[in-house]
Amino acid sequence: MTFRRTLLAAAALLAAAVAAAPASAQTLRIGLREDPDIMDPTLARTFVGRIVFASLCDKLFDIDKDLNIVPQLATGYRWESPTTLAITIREGVKFHDGEVMDAEAVRYSLNRHLTMQGSFRRGEINAMEKVEVVNPTTVRVTLKVPFAPFLSQLTDRAGMIVSPKAAEAAGAQFGTRPVCAGPFRFVERVAQDRIVVERFADYWDAQNIHLQRIVYQPIPDDTVRLANLQAGSLELVQTIGTNDVAAVQRNNRLRLSMSDELGYQGITINIGNGPRGQTPLGQHAKVRQALDLAIDRATINQVVYNGMFTPTWQAVPPTSPFHVKSLTPPTRDVARARALIREAGVATPVRVMLTVPNNPELRQVGEVIQAMAAEAGFEITLNAMEFASSLQAATRGDFEAYLLAWSGRTDPDGNLWTFVHSRGPQNDGKYANAEVDRLLDAARVETDPAKRVAIYEQMYKLAVVEDRSRLYLWHRKNIVAHTARLTGFVNVPDGLIRVQGLRLAN
Repeated sequence: MTFRRTLLAAAALLAAAVAAAPASAQTLRIGLREDPDIMDPTLARTFVGRIVFASLCDKLFDIDKDLNIVPQLATGYRWESPTTLAITIREGVKFHDGEVMDAEAVRYSLNRHLTMQGSFRRGEINAMEKVEVVNPTTVRVTLKVPFAPFLSQLTDRAGMIVSPKAAEAAGAQFGTRPVCAGPFRFVERVAQDRIVVERFADYWDAQNIHLQRIVYQPIPDDTVRLANLQAGSLELVQTIGTNDVAAVQRNNRLRLSMSDELGYQGITINIGNGPRGQTPLGQHAKVRQALDLAIDRATINQVVYNGMFTPTWQAVPPTSPFHVKSLTPPTRDVARARALIREAGVATPVRVMLTVPNNPELRQVGEVIQAMAAEAGFEITLNAMEFASSLQAATRGDFEAYLLAWSGRTDPDGNLWTFVHSRGPQNDGKYANAEVDRLLDAARVETDPAKRVAIYEQMYKLAVVEDRSRLYLWHRKNIVAHTARLTGFVNVPDGLIRVQGLRLAN
C-alpha cells in the first residue's frame, strides 16, 4: 500500500507540474507508453515511434479503419505484371524543407530503405529489384519474384518518403531532425521528456489539419499517464491499462475507444545471437517447450488484463483471414514441463534472465511468469529496462529471453518474415531453420489466401510447435482514452494516432 500511495502522489505531482503550463486549444498533448527510438523511418523499430511518424512522415499508402489500402502520397497504382508495379505520385507535395516531393524522391527513399546500413525496412521490401522514374509523377517498381505483401508494406515505414536533400546532408544524423512530407514538421526532442512538432503550412492536405502543435510525452507508468489525462495536462493517451477502462467510462469528461490490434505479445528467445544464446533455454527446444507449458496464458490474461486480451499461439489475431484455426495455445502442464527438462538432460533450476520493458504492467506479467515457471523447475530473473534501450540490447544479442510486443501489420508477412526468417532484420534471437525459411518465402509468392494459410500452418508446426523459436502469448487491444474536447479521432486497428481531422474545442 505504501508503494501505491507513493505512486499516486508522484502521479498527482507530475500532473500538477504539467498542468501549470498553459495549454492552447491548438496544442494537442499526447501521452506515450515509451520514448520512441530514432526518428528515422529507415532505422526505427518502436511502435510509439510510428505514432509520432503519423504526424511527420506521410506514406505512399495508408490503411483505413476497415483495413483497406488507401492512397496517401500516391494517387494510385497498377500491376503491369505479377512483378511490375506502377505507382502514380501526388502532385504539388512539398517536404518540410521546401523541396518538391516527386518520383525521384520516391525512388531515392525506397532505395534508401532497401540498401541503407542497419535498415529495418530491408526485410519488408527485399523482393524489390529496382525502382525507375518513368516521369515526375510515376515510378515503376520491379520485383525479383511475385510478392503478395508488397503493397501492404508501403502502408508503413517502408512507404515513408524522406527529403533526399535533407537525408544526404544529415547522413547518419537524419533521425535527430527528420524531414518528410507529413502534416507536421519536427521542432525539438528532449529524450525521455517530449517530442514537439508544428503544423506545416504547405502540407498538401492542409484543410484537414486543425491543430497548430503536438507534444508527445513518454510516460511509461499507466497510473501516471491516466492521472495526467484526468488532470487535463494531457488531451489523449496512446493506451491505458485494462484496470482503468471502467474509470474512464465513468468519467463524462473523457472518452474511450477500443479496437483489436493486429499484432501480439510474446517472448523472443536468444537461440543464436552471440554468447548469451548459449544457455539451456537457447540450445534445447525441449527446454523452450517446457517454459511454454509452464505458462498459463488464460490466467495471466485474467490477473493482469481483466480477461480483455486473447491468448494465442501464433502471430496473427483471430480477426485476420490468415489466422490458422488449428493452432490453439497449449494447456498449462507442469508435470510435462518437468519431464521435458529431464529429457533434455538439463539440471534444475534452469536459470533464465527475462528482459522486460520497464513499465508496471509488463513487470507484473514478468512476475507472474516468474512464479509459474518456478513450479516447473525454472529460476527466472527479471531484467527491467527502458524500452528503446531494451530493443538495442536485443539487436546486439544482449539478452536471453525478451518479453516483447509487436503492433502488427495487415498482411501476415509483416508479423512473421522479419522475426522468424533467418535473414529477418528483427530476428533478434537468430533462429534459423531452412525449411521454415522456405515456407516463409513461399508464402510471400503465393497470392491465393487459402493456400497462404496452409503454408503458414506448416511453418507454425516447425517454428512454434517443434522449435518454440518464440512464444506467442496473447493478442492485445488498442485502448485509447482522450478528453471529450477532442473530436475526429478514428481508432484504426494498427493503433496509430492519425492527426487528420482532429479538433480541440476550447
